[in-house]
Amino acid sequence: MAGRFADGVWLAELAAVRDPAQVAAVVATALGVRNMPSVAAADALAHALAGRQLLLVLDNCEHVIGAAAELCGRLLLGADDVRVLATSREPLRIAGEARYRLAPLALADPEDLDAAKECEAVTLFADRARQADRGFALDETTGPIVARLVARLDGMPLAIELAAARVDALGVAQLLDRIDDRFGLPADGDRLADERQRSLAAAVQWSYQLLDDAERRVFRAVSAFPGPFTLEGAEAVAGPDARKAVLRLVDCSLLVPPRVEPDGRSRYLMLETLRAYGAGLLAGAGEEGAVTAALAAYALNVAEEAALGLYTRSSEVAGLRHLDAEEVTLRHALGWAMERDPAMALRLALTQGPWWQLRGRLTAAAPLLAVAADCAQAGSEEWCAARMFLGQAAGQAADPAGALHHLTVVRDTLEDSGRPASMVRSMLLALCLSGLSAILLYLGRGAEAAEEGRRSLALARETGLPGVEAAALASLSAAVWSVGDLDDAIKLVHQAQQTPGEIPGALDRSLALLVTMLLTEAGDLAAAEQACTAGLTRCREVGDAVNLCYQLRNAAVLDLRAGRVEGAAVHLHEQLEIAVRAGLWAGLLTGLDGCGYLCAATGRQAEAVTVWAAMSALADPFPLPFESRYPGNRDEILRNAAALIGPDSARAAEERGTAMSLTTATDYALMLAATHARPPGAGRAALAAPDGPAATPAGLDKLSPRERELVTLVAQGRTDAQIAAQLYISVRTVSSHLDRIRDKTGCRRRADLTRLALSAGLV
Repeated sequence: MAGRFADGVWLAELAAVRDPAQVAAVVATALGVRNMPSVAAADALAHALAGRQLLLVLDNCEHVIGAAAELCGRLLLGADDVRVLATSREPLRIAGEARYRLAPLALADPEDLDAAKECEAVTLFADRARQADRGFALDETTGPIVARLVARLDGMPLAIELAAARVDALGVAQLLDRIDDRFGLPADGDRLADERQRSLAAAVQWSYQLLDDAERRVFRAVSAFPGPFTLEGAEAVAGPDARKAVLRLVDCSLLVPPRVEPDGRSRYLMLETLRAYGAGLLAGAGEEGAVTAALAAYALNVAEEAALGLYTRSSEVAGLRHLDAEEVTLRHALGWAMERDPAMALRLALTQGPWWQLRGRLTAAAPLLAVAADCAQAGSEEWCAARMFLGQAAGQAADPAGALHHLTVVRDTLEDSGRPASMVRSMLLALCLSGLSAILLYLGRGAEAAEEGRRSLALARETGLPGVEAAALASLSAAVWSVGDLDDAIKLVHQAQQTPGEIPGALDRSLALLVTMLLTEAGDLAAAEQACTAGLTRCREVGDAVNLCYQLRNAAVLDLRAGRVEGAAVHLHEQLEIAVRAGLWAGLLTGLDGCGYLCAATGRQAEAVTVWAAMSALADPFPLPFESRYPGNRDEILRNAAALIGPDSARAAEERGTAMSLTTATDYALMLAATHARPPGAGRAALAAPDGPAATPAGLDKLSPRERELVTLVAQGRTDAQIAAQLYISVRTVSSHLDRIRDKTGCRRRADLTRLALSAGLV
């Protein structure tokens, strides 16, 4: 199905969700959609998906059926091009639902060996049996037995797989006999049919009863894991004797054999159906509370151990991979702790903060951090650390004033002479002052930024911590650069790089970012290229989304200075994509800025005016974080552009950009970058200036006037319902028209239609 949806097919697994209120948040996480403050999760998700065309698979809805139904209803109302495939033991019972009852795998006549070999159920059994016993083969003896065996298992895939996994120990004949014994079918009674034991539940129960008491206890305990787990994890929740039992569970196919993850650790996985079965047993045995608490404690221990590696360059990759591998368990533990153990929730959130930042998830995690911060005692070290993360998240989003507020409150709290001094508080204050310096610089208050930077450096040197001192030197370097002292800025950033001792890898990459900017400003382009290339490589190696975004901007600057237009376009396109995913407001604005210079460098004067007008309107009232280092002066280029295309065209281009939303402007910039990234002459004529004729974009000439009107309304952000109301037609008619438009143009998602309209100057 993936090819039929422009934004692909996405799977959200709901089996591990215990609280129906978390359904929308779990689905949003699966889709990579960041949360929006002060907006209900379901509404925020519908808003975020409004411009995408995708298939969303909601797997295992039955235990949260009401919440799943409500979410689907909201999505279908607010996201016209999203389709939902929900698996559940009962229907959602909402309008528009088309129900399909999944049948068992096809069975065959045991007497027809050739047909048996081709039937689905026998094929599945044979495949899994060969995995357990390489010598297994379907022949005249085994074929009919397997056909009868899969028939007894009702063609249920999991039941077939569980049975096939025992072929090496029992053989197919004994398997068939064991199933007869297990069901206890007397010769004169059809108890099987009455109790419907040829079901998935029966297969699981049969396998479960093959275990001894200790193995059953471990099975129940490890079913609490929402995802893959290590042997150490199993021991943490089930006791020191779990190791032997886990190996036995693998033999019984109650656990998937271990797979080595990127962090080098082997992890086991329990299938979702088995986890659900185990969860019921766990609750019935009265063990759920203790096991879940042990799981959360284990997750906290893993998080704190792995996060320590993020503070040194040598251990960073190992720490990141460990956290990545345990992501599902960490999220599950944080959700549990939020409800039952606020102190643990705070520790989990603070521990994961640096990881969220590196992976570009800090903005999305801000609501969780805010809740966790409220669990801390006001003014405590934990409270200050949480508020600093919130300030960092606000700075990355479109709220620099909010970031300034958070950091100012933390600074004033830490400077309160009535509170006892400590090394931790001194460290927090130094880092807070560095953050304040960066935000003040962001707001164009360079002199204040330099003052806070100097205070941060003085305090950092008192702590004796290399990372804190390097961070202070970096913030001071950027601040003194902003007030015109380039030479001193370069000296300070080199001091930061040469700080004795280990510093966090993320800080090291931030320093490479700043060095690239300063060397470019100084005109040492060869050294800047070298620093930029090394910085990009290091960011990609560890998946540092934030630093990669801004280093890509540096790469685009250097590309345009060297006349590498195609390279600049590629780097700008990637920068904008990362900024969108991570919610990096400054990354979006600087990406728009770069696209303006890209257009100017390639003779697209009207597009340059439009994209710069959009950037200026969206940035207001805040300035860009740094003045551009692109070749040429923006104001002068704009004046020349107006002279070249004429005042009327310039005014029209400017008005077009000013009217754009952030989403439309970003789509426009992505379109511009993608066009310039293609080889010369490959479709560039499709970019039309607002005032002049140009080649009609591919597909647009196939549309009727009414269809063009629909494309224009889509590009303006209208939903199907809004379009229907404006044009006095039904929503179904709008949907039908859009389906035809997609077929004619090849534009599958709304963003593609927006770019089509933008390229034709329809908006």
